[in-house]
Amino acid sequence: MSELMARITLDAGKMHGKPCIRGLRIRVQDVLEMLGSGMTAEEILDEFPDLEVDDIRASLVYAANQVAGTAIIAA
Repeated sequence: MSELMARITLDAGKMHGKPCIRGLRIRVQDVLEMLGSGMTAEEILDEFPDLEVDDIRASLVYAANQVAGTAIIAA
């Protein structure tokens, strides 16, 4: 898991400090939104040749870690 998480970088001077993939100007959020819109991993990799399969996996692990322990309270 830590190998995947090492692919996620935070740099205050890049993309407003949002989590990015390996220092690239591709945000984790972008990858997640593409997956959420129905794009396959293969389509994302075709669209962004600098990305690797493990970058997509790292984005999913990062998102899972962010919501871990989050409680949703019904209104």
